[in-house]
Amino acid sequence: MPPTGLFISFEGIDGAGKSSHMDALAAAFRAQGRNVVCTREPGGTPLAEKLRAMLLHDSMDALTEALLVFAGRRDHLRTVIEPALVRGDVVLCDRFTDATFAYQGGGRGFDWQSLSLLERLAQTGLALQPDLMREPDLTLWFDLAPAVAAARLAGARSPDRFEALDQAFFERVAQGYARRAAEAPQRFAQLDAAQEREHVWLQLQAVLVQRGWLPAMGAAA
Repeated sequence: MPPTGLFISFEGIDGAGKSSHMDALAAAFRAQGRNVVCTREPGGTPLAEKLRAMLLHDSMDALTEALLVFAGRRDHLRTVIEPALVRGDVVLCDRFTDATFAYQGGGRGFDWQSLSLLERLAQTGLALQPDLMREPDLTLWFDLAPAVAAARLAGARSPDRFEALDQAFFERVAQGYARRAAEAPQRFAQLDAAQEREHVWLQLQAVLVQRGWLPAMGAAA
């Protein structure tokens, strides 16, 4: 295992099944004696959670969305993620910067290069590698057709400002994720989230085993 910790992000639209698999992977790492920090974005700190509430419920344009997300991300990195990595912990994060490129870049159509600039500003100058931009060691992309995700979520809860958007928006989000994956193929692992939960878990398991981060595991409970 990397001596300065391990950072894994979980990406995909709502309804793709990220949360249940994040819990299962956390349990698998803890069974190996690792300390695990589970967190999320937007959010993860008291300040970032306040920004999350604004982002999900207050009307604003794409640039304002991006600025709020990266402000929360900087605080999240400084106060939660980086200290955990310094301790040698495993950090599992429900969404990270790829979501910003997918939602604000793909979905909203905001300028990709401007997002790249904000990414570098927010994710550089941290404890472990001050001259390098902090990124996940692995990004698990739960790829699911927006129509299938919408059917899974139907009636589950009241939609937030993003969940209430139309299918065309989420098609663009999916394209944004695909673009990010093409830009960083060594970091991304694309999972077919349309399959049954146990089959998705087996895909995830194979990725972690291949990287040598966990021994072979059984089916998720």
